[in-house]
Parts: sequence; C-alpha cells; structure tokens
Amino acid sequence: MKDIRDIAILDHLRAARAASVTDLAEATGSSIATIRRDLQRLDEAGLLRRTRGGAVLADPHEGDAPFPEVETVNRDAKARIARAAAELVEDGHTVVLDIGTTVLQLALLLRGRPITVITANMAVFEALKDAPATHLVLLPGDYDPVYHCVSGHLTTDSLRLIRADHAFLGVSGISASGDLRDTTIAQVPVKQAIADACDEVTVLADSSKFPGTGAARIDLPSSIVRVVTDDEPPVPVAAAFAAHGVEVIVT
Repeated sequence: MKDIRDIAILDHLRAARAASVTDLAEATGSSIATIRRDLQRLDEAGLLRRTRGGAVLADPHEGDAPFPEVETVNRDAKARIARAAAELVEDGHTVVLDIGTTVLQLALLLRGRPITVITANMAVFEALKDAPATHLVLLPGDYDPVYHCVSGHLTTDSLRLIRADHAFLGVSGISASGDLRDTTIAQVPVKQAIADACDEVTVLADSSKFPGTGAARIDLPSSIVRVVTDDEPPVPVAAAFAAHGVEVIVT
C-alpha cells in the first residue's frame, strides 16, 4: 500500500505542482498523520520538498546524468549484455523495449529483424524508425527529455491493451534483496505494466547496478525469468534471484 500511496502523492503533485496535507489525504484516502509521515520520507528521498502544511514537487531529475552521458558508461559491458539478450529474441516475436542505454544497445542489434518492437524509449524509436522488416510501435505519453522516453497514464493504459512475447527492462539498480530499483517513482508503473503485458521478462543490468539504490522499488513479478549482466552478482543478490527462480546469465 505504501508504494501505491507514494505514486498517488507524486501523481497529484505532478498535476498540481503543490498540495496541502489535507489535499493529499483526500486524494489518497489516507489520514493526515499518514500523509505527514509519507511526506517526510519522500522529502528525505529527494522526490518532493515539504512546505508549511504540504509539499511541492521536487525536480525529478536532480542528480540524474543526461542520457548521452550515461550511454558512454560501461559501453563494452552493455554491448556484451545486448548480444546475449538478442539471442533470446526469435523472428516473429513481439518484444517490448524499456528505457535505458543497455536496452538501446539491444535495439541496435535487433534492427532489421522481422519482429515487432513496442517501446516508450525515444532513443530506440530513432534507432529503428526506418529499419526494414521491423514493425515499430511507439507508445504515447508525456515526453521526458532526461530519459529520452515517454511515461505517464497514457503509456501504462496503452500497455494494458497489448500482449507481447518478451520484454527487456532496464533498471537504475538491484538491491541486496534482489529488488529492482529506479531513481524516479514515475518509471515504476510503466515497468510494472510492461512486465504484466509480457509472457517473459529479461532484466538487463551491467555490474555497476549491483548493489543498486533508488527510492522507487519495482516488485519482482513472476514474468521476470532472467537477468543478463556482465559479472557475477553479489551472493545475497544471487540467492534472492535463485529463491524467485530467476536465471542469471553472465556475459
């Protein structure tokens, strides 16, 4: 319930930019005391800023590096991960490609394959928009210039209308308990909608994502069957994956 309430609080602030504790309590169906505790926790996580009697939305990308800068980090490792991931895709498959620079490397390898690619990732769209034989579907949503993607209710609602064979998720990090993490809560409902829409989900994460941090936690859905990475994950993470039946492929 806490994660759902966090999303509702942040969605309300995105629409109104500022809100009182009373407004947020009414919007979430929670008590004033509960909302005050939530605001304190979200303020400490840097997702909003508390004000007298309420809160305002913090800059959602404060501290996030621009996409072109992130794209150059660990590029060789990301390329190896992408090559292993590309081998999992069969001709005729429908795949969903999430945001992220490793996912972009995968898209480049899938260019021209006779598959359907569904994505909210604008970098993937640019890579595949004129690729022969590849059917490209761009999801609608609010454009995010930092992550080069779209997100929001239009994105998640559209994902509920599809069924795909395979999804490839990017993450900001993976915690010691095996939780998938992101630096912004706005990406959580999109990633969960992607997982719900696909028969099989593979997480692409280079070794810099272990251990991972991020205020936004993504539930580990049963559709996640594997993680592709470039180095053995820490023992607690590997144990958590094994407990969930998640295969780890090291490139």
